[in-house]
Amino acid sequence: MTSGTNDESAPKGSGYTYADAGVSIAAGNALVKAIGPLAKATARPGATSELGGFGGFFDPKAAGYIDPLLVAANDGVGTKLKLAIEHDRHDSVGIDLVAMCVNDLIVQGAEPLFFLDYFATSKLENGVAERVIAGIAEGCKMAGCALIGGETAEMPGMYAPGDYDLAGFCVGAVERGEQLTGDKVAPGDFLIGLASSGVHSNGYSLVRRLAADKGWKLNRPALFDQEQLLIDALIAPTRIYVASLLPLIREGHINALAHITGGGLLENIPRILPEGAHAVVDADLWPQPRLMAFLQAQGHIEPEEMARTFNCGVGMVLAVSEAQVAEVTERLAAAGETVFPVGQIGAGEKGCTVRGSVETWAAKSDWSATHLG
Repeated sequence: MTSGTNDESAPKGSGYTYADAGVSIAAGNALVKAIGPLAKATARPGATSELGGFGGFFDPKAAGYIDPLLVAANDGVGTKLKLAIEHDRHDSVGIDLVAMCVNDLIVQGAEPLFFLDYFATSKLENGVAERVIAGIAEGCKMAGCALIGGETAEMPGMYAPGDYDLAGFCVGAVERGEQLTGDKVAPGDFLIGLASSGVHSNGYSLVRRLAADKGWKLNRPALFDQEQLLIDALIAPTRIYVASLLPLIREGHINALAHITGGGLLENIPRILPEGAHAVVDADLWPQPRLMAFLQAQGHIEPEEMARTFNCGVGMVLAVSEAQVAEVTERLAAAGETVFPVGQIGAGEKGCTVRGSVETWAAKSDWSATHLG
């Protein structure tokens, strides 16, 4: 890079270079070289191509599919990235990125097959990109999908120094006829919840607003857990539910699945319901995690608002026929999930009601919230 000029319009002694504009081809090449082994470690049947081409190949037949439907999902991590950037916690947001995509595929009955990422920043520096992409590779291993490519964009002037953004794209497959669409859900089905690992990747604009307004000391032990820094409780990666759910889906034990993301329990459960089915979620049935209680108390958040903003301790909801409840619960617990009942499907207008008794979620009286559609 040239220097030592008073004329700001152009570097002296040579023509313009991309480096003068703030983009380092060498840094990009070094990153590709560094992440090659990370991607290779995620290889699975069907994915064999090397990084560095213009795209990645995948062979569904080699993955064991006969007549597959392909299912695609894409997502980001949202403003949780701001916490990661401000507190140097770059190692697990890649897991969040993968989780948000693969959990959206598994709820449709699809096995995640391959993943591509998009990492955009003002300047590649300090090994941040490698740390983020190592997390993406780790998430892919947890989900059983191959990281077959991606895009790293260095864009000075688009992002503030130190900032970056992430997007993920995942393709999965399900044999024709085995996809989960919600059409099997019927009144009488039981709703089973799988515990979340924290806030997951939704609601962070409110979390960050509370942190700023209340002056939280994020690098000190959490009030609700002296063994953990508050920042680490808030940045805990989104749980990936693929490995524990896939065998049960393939055996036909699950009627539908709802991934509890933006909109919370209240707005995500109706997405899996047929007309004439109404979900009733009883918040008395499981303990409110201490992190959720902390957020609620700090913001004086009404229970109804909690139900549509945060996952409230439930990252995934299963609709299961009564005859399957015991086996599904037992097998998911054996797979390492924390499982609890959360409610039931009844007859009524398509939608969801979340309700609780006095003192549940700090309520001063019995409460309920309903979302139709």
